[in-house]
Amino acid sequence: MAINARRVVVTGLGMVTPLGIGVQQTWSKLIAGECGVVSLKGLPSPNDLPGFDTLPSTVGAIVKKEGGQALGGFDSTEWLDRGDESRMAVFTQYAIAAAKMAIKDAQWENINEEEKERTGVCLGSGIGSLDDMASTTLSYAKSGYRRVSPMFVPKILINMAAGHLTMKFGFKGPNHAVSTACTTGAHSIGDAFRFIQYGDADVMIAGGSEACIHPLAVAGFAKAKSLATKFNDSPSEASRPFDRDRDGFVIGEGAGVVVLEEYEHAKKRGATIYAELKGYGLSGDAHHMTAPPENGTGAAMAMRRALKASRLTPADVGYVNAHATSTNQGDIAENRAIKSVFEGHHDSIAVSSTKGAVGHLLGAAGAVEAIFTILAVKNNILPPTLNLHNHDDNGEFTLNYVPLTAQEKVLNAALTNSFGFGGTNASLCFAKVK
Repeated sequence: MAINARRVVVTGLGMVTPLGIGVQQTWSKLIAGECGVVSLKGLPSPNDLPGFDTLPSTVGAIVKKEGGQALGGFDSTEWLDRGDESRMAVFTQYAIAAAKMAIKDAQWENINEEEKERTGVCLGSGIGSLDDMASTTLSYAKSGYRRVSPMFVPKILINMAAGHLTMKFGFKGPNHAVSTACTTGAHSIGDAFRFIQYGDADVMIAGGSEACIHPLAVAGFAKAKSLATKFNDSPSEASRPFDRDRDGFVIGEGAGVVVLEEYEHAKKRGATIYAELKGYGLSGDAHHMTAPPENGTGAAMAMRRALKASRLTPADVGYVNAHATSTNQGDIAENRAIKSVFEGHHDSIAVSSTKGAVGHLLGAAGAVEAIFTILAVKNNILPPTLNLHNHDDNGEFTLNYVPLTAQEKVLNAALTNSFGFGGTNASLCFAKVK
């Protein structure tokens, strides 16, 4: 970190999740212990492909489509301009909606040209529009060139969420996109943080979005033996981080976006500040395509680097929002990493995984979970780990994992972790502003 790196704070939040549309809906349901995981059985199969019912895993955390925002549903007409739906893939639509919420929350809508030149966007996705790729491939195979839409390539590009947002608001600062599997959301926020630190922008709109609950995606993850399969008849029990009976993650969708701002800039305009983003740590496992090393060394390295950048010690941190996806290997490796980083502080650190409530949002997970961590610090509330009834009995899980019910705790600082296929890791550190 540069010696004179600028301070960065969070001034706006927006989200689209399986629990609801917007921060208030999602956070209140999360703290109340509600779950957004449902059955995929009976859902229509696109393009006459084999449907969800034929797959080993038939659960997912889906963004509700009915009813509009007031009833917790995503209605694209509430968020998009006329004609946008045909130009934008669903992951881009979610990103635009979450970004509009965050920008409104930050009161950064009506700004002048100079301010637009100092405002950038960093939005990513892990997979993008799998549905458009699959449907266009089938159309091309059946009818050839004439059935390929001129919107096909623009819709599937990962950076189009950021691109569309810059065009809608006229933001002319950094226009950046990240695609690092399930670490995408955290990397997006971390990269945007550094753009502000080093003076490339004063304000950044940052986050991740994903919308790939598609039979092909579920089939692929199931073949990799990553998905929960034992709870198809009880979907709300399927995502169970740290629990003895966990057997894989639950695929989810949604978007999370934050407005990051240079501290003095935010103070000068009287912006509401949620928290300070103190540090960002990255690492690579250099180990395996999909599995972490058993001792969690890469995860631990990312956390330690985030703490070092924050100029904080493990004693300063009261909570870790874990990546913990409900897979056997992943939960154990991350838990070992957390215990190694917080050695000597096991009695004072709390850990939870919000994936019990919203599933694994893949490229959006890190951004949505960053927002949960920000709100935990702001409100002094630890979100619960749902479905955690039995700690693994092999002595691995000996910390406070906030089982089933939210807990109150004064938090000065917290970490949130994200890890992705390819061995890519990130950790963000948020703290109360002092």
